[in-house]
Amino acid sequence: MPTRKLGELEVGAQGLGCMGMSHAYGVRGNDDESIATIHRALELGVTLIDTANVYGRGANEELVGRAIADRRDQVVLATKFGIVFTEGGQSVRGDAAYVRQCCEESLRRLGVDHVDLYYQHRVDPERIEETWGALADLVAEGKVRYLGISEASAESIRRAHAVHPVTALQSEWSLWTRGIEDEIAPTCRELGVGIVPFSPLGRGFLTGAVTSVQDLPADDMRRSLPRFAEGNFDRNLAIVESLRKLAAEKGVTPGQLALAWVQHKGSDVVPIPGTKRRTYLEENVAAATLELSAEDIERIDAAAPASAVAGERYPESIARNAGR
Repeated sequence: MPTRKLGELEVGAQGLGCMGMSHAYGVRGNDDESIATIHRALELGVTLIDTANVYGRGANEELVGRAIADRRDQVVLATKFGIVFTEGGQSVRGDAAYVRQCCEESLRRLGVDHVDLYYQHRVDPERIEETWGALADLVAEGKVRYLGISEASAESIRRAHAVHPVTALQSEWSLWTRGIEDEIAPTCRELGVGIVPFSPLGRGFLTGAVTSVQDLPADDMRRSLPRFAEGNFDRNLAIVESLRKLAAEKGVTPGQLALAWVQHKGSDVVPIPGTKRRTYLEENVAAATLELSAEDIERIDAAAPASAVAGERYPESIARNAGR
């Protein structure tokens, strides 16, 4: 796999999101298969392995830690802090004491002495300077190598970057989520901040594998998302059908076409599609070297215009902490 730069950090052109191995998308998967998927990713040239302290309430970090224990030098390890689950959804914390507490806990669960890329998962806008001052201390102590921020506004990125260089922004970016394109992505490029799109396959929707909400497990978080709601679901499915026709012409899957579209957004873009199975991993990795012409991009944009997407990304209980 070719490599790309997130700021000064060199990684494989595509990473692996590990959330779904322990969190959000239904009953937990098979840990043995998840670990085999991480190992296979490394064999294929994927180096950026992404987790967070809240995925599975720590279980995902422990799983990733087991997977990389004997191959730490092959991994650019990323994790996150800052989301606090509440009865009403989620809130955020960014006070200095909490930053340090979360880092120490993540290092223990991961079984490592440092994290390569440490993200503020959601922004506490009242104390960005305090948060990033604490993060800068962790870098000085060698517990973290590079710093990132997730789901942040252009203003928050600038405030954080003024305290310590931001290496990467992790935000949702896909054919059906383009909110960062107007202001946030240009801000990142002005500052030399790499971009790490999560859910580049629209939470699996753009693969065409989900044809009905009933396909999803009863405890799958996507059942609560507006784009999967009755009425919106069928309208969004029409986008996938348009992609399917274009993909068939190129001899690829709809998911590969959608993922290649994200990959072509710039040499500073490293998407992290998530999967817990080797089969889907290999399909995703193949998209990292799929060439698209300017005409291909134009046809994909026409087949899946942002204006055609039905429903918001998140319910209000989650949306209020995104993009701050």
